[in-house]
Amino acid sequence: MWWEDLDKPCDHGIDWKGRDWKPGKEPGAHGNARFTAPAKQCPVICSDWENPEGVPIDIFIFGGRRTKVMPLVHQARSWDHGVFMGATAASEPTAAALDVAQTLRRDPMAMLPFCGYNVGDYWQHWFEMGDRLGSKAPAIFYVNWFRKSDAGKFLWPGYGDNARVLKWMCERVEGKVGARETPLGFMPNPEDLDLTGLDIPKENLEAVLKVDTAAFKAEFADLDGWMAKIGDSLPERMKKQVAEYKSRF
Repeated sequence: MWWEDLDKPCDHGIDWKGRDWKPGKEPGAHGNARFTAPAKQCPVICSDWENPEGVPIDIFIFGGRRTKVMPLVHQARSWDHGVFMGATAASEPTAAALDVAQTLRRDPMAMLPFCGYNVGDYWQHWFEMGDRLGSKAPAIFYVNWFRKSDAGKFLWPGYGDNARVLKWMCERVEGKVGARETPLGFMPNPEDLDLTGLDIPKENLEAVLKVDTAAFKAEFADLDGWMAKIGDSLPERMKKQVAEYKSRF
């Protein structure tokens, strides 16, 4: 087994349909191929991760798979802003999506296929939960590990190096590290990330931490279209977040 597009390919293999495969032919793996393992096999997983009494939660992380526009990580300015971030989470379509012709696929809180009632009411529940939690509400972050260069190469190494971003999140919650304010939210300065031992070109790091104002403005129409689909159930607090988001840009 090898990682297509990452490792040097083997000279001969068997593709996902059981046919002989050689480099230069169509991809050997299905477009939605992936590898998973039980979480309990992680050697450093928290000992009480399945405690039925519950565990304290400090951070929520939303994200989407986007090769352009969305930077590596940003932090919500407030709980309501974080709900907006989750509600507007978007990815470029994959082979698993039915709407592959669509430019962006909105998947609020990664829950759209599983939400059994109006998603506007679901968002309102999130807002009200924030009111109940008050100062104990988790900090909310948004990540995108999948930015690519114009040549189609990943700008961020991903995999285990994503722990560097998780470390920044934890240190943000603990008040140990800085950030810069952007229209998206709070983002790390390059020096805020622990890059010890990581050989990443300066231009790549700058690219994954850049907020392209024009690119985000160009998506306002798509954002409005998404909100319009929610109809009369769209919470007033979500309308306020959309207006503030546009205003910041």
